[in-house]
Amino acid sequence: MADPSMEARTDARLDSRLSGRHLTIALSGAWTAHHAEALEPTVNDFLAQPMPGQEVSIDLAGIDALDTYGAWLIERLMRQSAGGGRSVLLTNVAEHYRGLIAEIHDVNKSNVAERPQENRLLAGLESLGRIGAEGADDFLDLLEMFGALTRAFLRVLINPRRLRLTSTIHHLDRVCWQAVPIILAFTFLIGAIIYQQSTFYFRKFGAGDYSISFASILVLRELGVLLVSIMVAGRSGSSYTAELGTMKMREEIDALRTMGLDPVEVLILPRVVALIIAVPALTLLGSLTALYGGGIVAYFYAGMSPHIYLQRLNEAVSVTQFKVGMYKAPFMALVIGAVAACEGMKVKGSAESLGLKTTASVVKSIFLVIVIDGLFAIFYTAIGW
Repeated sequence: MADPSMEARTDARLDSRLSGRHLTIALSGAWTAHHAEALEPTVNDFLAQPMPGQEVSIDLAGIDALDTYGAWLIERLMRQSAGGGRSVLLTNVAEHYRGLIAEIHDVNKSNVAERPQENRLLAGLESLGRIGAEGADDFLDLLEMFGALTRAFLRVLINPRRLRLTSTIHHLDRVCWQAVPIILAFTFLIGAIIYQQSTFYFRKFGAGDYSISFASILVLRELGVLLVSIMVAGRSGSSYTAELGTMKMREEIDALRTMGLDPVEVLILPRVVALIIAVPALTLLGSLTALYGGGIVAYFYAGMSPHIYLQRLNEAVSVTQFKVGMYKAPFMALVIGAVAACEGMKVKGSAESLGLKTTASVVKSIFLVIVIDGLFAIFYTAIGW
């Protein structure tokens, strides 16, 4: 909008003259960003002074160059001069500047309404209501994902060739085999800590021999499968959500639907099948490693020989204790896979959405794993296991 050669040789000025009740503000020179250092204080000083007159006209006849910055300064003059019931009029506006001035004139015209003060009680109830509604929506979405997985599984069951065996083995390698080192290290430390603490406190009551029974039953029934499931949810569930979310953002899932393929059968079912196989296997390895960690602590901390440790372990542990933990593992794997897939399919077209859904996947999976563990505990108590 501005002529550079004109800006180089023309200074920007603001002059005012009062005639009765009429104030004329004459602008001249180049009102551009190039002269911002001089224009800004000039306009600020003028607006800081008391403004006489009831009628104001801003004369643009002397303006040689104008850009968006200058147009906004003119708009400031108009808006602040209009205070006190004054009428403000632009005069001698060049034809080629009218569009820019009109555009700036319509910017930020509406006043922001003051936010009414909220009632904290009502706001809290509204927040609880929103959380409840979101929880209900998440539950329905999860049920829908379970239904889609069931349909895909039945199709594969009728025609086993539909199962993506290569994809399933690939995900099984990632979820199970590659996770073995971290699972073994994690459960070994947990088993050692549980046995050390139980031995320390049981000895205070003269019942140190019961520490093996307590630690072994706790590991086999609860902690083995629970800790492995939490690790899998954080390691593999988040990975599944991120992968499916990225595919959703790149419209690869829409491309599968366009080709007549079911994304649940192609992408999600192999991942869930891999989890259902991997979590029981990792639970078995993790539980045995935790018991081994307890044996190491028993030898170095309690001075118990490995032979005596194994003998007492054999007396304390039954096949039922082992089955109690193993029966939970497939259900927890199914929930982790379904939640990860459900959150991945909800990802929108932004990196922020991907991050939020990945975080939600881990949080919801861990929460549901703990809920399932509690429900199984109630069930086993009811049947006497």
